[in-house]
Amino acid sequence: MRKAKPKKRVVLPDPVFHDVKVSKFVNHLMYDGKKNTAYTIFYSALEAAKAKMPNEEKSALEIWKKALENITPQVEVKSRRVGGATFQVPTEIRPDRKESISMKNLILYARKRGGKTMSEKLAAEIVDAFNDQGGAYKRKEDMHKMAEANRAFAHFRF
Repeated sequence: MRKAKPKKRVVLPDPVFHDVKVSKFVNHLMYDGKKNTAYTIFYSALEAAKAKMPNEEKSALEIWKKALENITPQVEVKSRRVGGATFQVPTEIRPDRKESISMKNLILYARKRGGKTMSEKLAAEIVDAFNDQGGAYKRKEDMHKMAEANRAFAHFRF
């Protein structure tokens, strides 16, 4: 490589839970630099998710973290050209990319959901992910199935 690797930016923890993971999630959720709006949506979604699960003894933050963990993929397929043919090669995912993919999938499928407000949609998606259901969980399962189907090409990994 000609250029030096860019430095990783430090993400400050959020004001309520003092958690860096929450800040990263809110940064993915944010539109047009409206971070306060994104925080409001996120916190109200956590409250709504907690309200939907009254018999759960975990806190709202623990429910969200478990939901993220449930939709985090372990492997993905990458296209690799070998001798004119393109193969889908299964590869392990770096930990920081795993986190990013799971957050983006949760937000993407929450936005696609039917519902009134974004916080309601996000709460519903969090509850579904916690219970191993919903679009984001299905996306993870599909990624794993694709990697399993193309396991024969794993020797093309670089």
